[in-house]
Amino acid sequence: MIRKTAAAVVALGLSATAAFAQPPAPPTAPSAAGRAARVTPDEPPNNAGPVVERRSDRGAMASERKIGDSDIATAPINEVAKTSHHTVTIGGKTIPYTATAGTLTLRDDDGKPIASMFYVAYTADGPRDPSRPVTFSYNGGPGSASLFVHMGLAGPMHVMTDSPNATHNAPFTITENHESLLDKSDLVFLDAIGAGYSRPLGDTKGTAFWGVDQDIDAFARGIQRYITINHRWNSPKFLFGESYGTTRSAGLVYALQQRGMQVNGVLLLSSVLNYGAHDSGFDHSYVSYVPSFAATAVYWKKSATQPADLPAYLQEVRAWASGPYLTALTKGSNISPQEFDATAKQLSAYIGLPVDYIKRANLRIDLSRFRTELLRDQGRILGRYDTRFTGINSDNAAENPEYDPSDTGINGAYVGALHDWLEQGLGYTTDLNYWPSGPGINQAWDWKHRPPGGNFGGGGRREPVANTAEDMGVAMRQNPHLKVFSLNGLYDMATPFFGTEYDIAHLWLDPAVRGNVRFGYYPSGHMVYLNQDALKTMKADVAKFYDDAK
Repeated sequence: MIRKTAAAVVALGLSATAAFAQPPAPPTAPSAAGRAARVTPDEPPNNAGPVVERRSDRGAMASERKIGDSDIATAPINEVAKTSHHTVTIGGKTIPYTATAGTLTLRDDDGKPIASMFYVAYTADGPRDPSRPVTFSYNGGPGSASLFVHMGLAGPMHVMTDSPNATHNAPFTITENHESLLDKSDLVFLDAIGAGYSRPLGDTKGTAFWGVDQDIDAFARGIQRYITINHRWNSPKFLFGESYGTTRSAGLVYALQQRGMQVNGVLLLSSVLNYGAHDSGFDHSYVSYVPSFAATAVYWKKSATQPADLPAYLQEVRAWASGPYLTALTKGSNISPQEFDATAKQLSAYIGLPVDYIKRANLRIDLSRFRTELLRDQGRILGRYDTRFTGINSDNAAENPEYDPSDTGINGAYVGALHDWLEQGLGYTTDLNYWPSGPGINQAWDWKHRPPGGNFGGGGRREPVANTAEDMGVAMRQNPHLKVFSLNGLYDMATPFFGTEYDIAHLWLDPAVRGNVRFGYYPSGHMVYLNQDALKTMKADVAKFYDDAK
């Protein structure tokens, strides 16, 4: 049953910073490895060092399952399209729209069917408008289905959660999304192969799609197929990815350009573009976390000061983290006792952990330790996707969190709501299992990436870990009209915003093109839309971006 309600999530009393303000110049890393030991959105590469949390709850659950042969065999080779008609009210205006839940058959260069990609599309009814955009949206993982951006961010219906508390049990509240993007663009939500209802076909193995470049190719084929059968080649086009979906988007925009399809805009929600090196010994990841740690300390009133102007305060923290703190870490064991003590004291003031604890950690605070330590006196752990959420460890003396309350607190609501909307709202049924996180994908993921100009052969290079920021930088130089919007949650520890700023500062853009990049910051976590007030602000910012990028 679909329940209609106007219930809203309680506001936290924090306001978003100006969406279009450029951040300060982030630090230059001491190593060419990029942002070293950078945490991944959902699952890090297999060679991740000790500062990276090894697995999210979504990835852990998916790793214990496998796609059965019968599940693959029942995936449709012939494309399916189930249409239905609805209305949604956005900005006080009623918009009639057509929903299409179906599949796209992906074929290799020889025409062989290799995969069935599930999608849900929403198109506004009315006379055909050549200027009407189409937006392709997806989640990350790698190996996650698109249910979160679909039912939380941009779709015409969304599920209400009790964030930042754990959401109640079913029945869940599904209501019109008055902040949907359907007033600005037609929307297409795509599931990665092996996730959702998307499946490999025939004798094609899932591993043919489970890698940085393989995944980009699959999404490029899926988008080309949708554009072709729906006659949208001359429509403005946008990519809207979340988490690892931003890694995908940065590579995908370049791949599509190489296939003759220019994109108007790329929206990056909770970004990671350069995975860099995940070996221990690199210090820049510690730097990238400090502003997010500081924002969290302020939120939980653990900071030495409670600033009246949070954006200005975080500017100060950025400057210290990229200056004195980075300098201190770079010195390693050669740091003087005086500088060591001063650094520990200042870091404590910003992030709320005791000076002695920071000294014992050698000035380097792992994310897992921060999540466990900040509220230890209250017997609580913090969320990873969103540090506004709290949970309880069975052992309050433990060094690491046992789970991520910002994941477990909303997962069931999203999965249940999506099933209800697909079946009861859109009339789409299938014998396939819907996989929110594709079984085995994280473990099989090929993290190697061939950047623009690279070559799989002996004369080129293939990076051992992806840096698709290179791809997006090339795409923006080749298409100087391409616009990019980076959207960031202040309490997101999966993809901390200071690390995102570093990645984007290393697109190596000419000053004439740098103005094509804008930033937004919101008082929420990885899934900014869990805070309904933040969602409203973000929608207004995104609407302006569409107007500017069309």
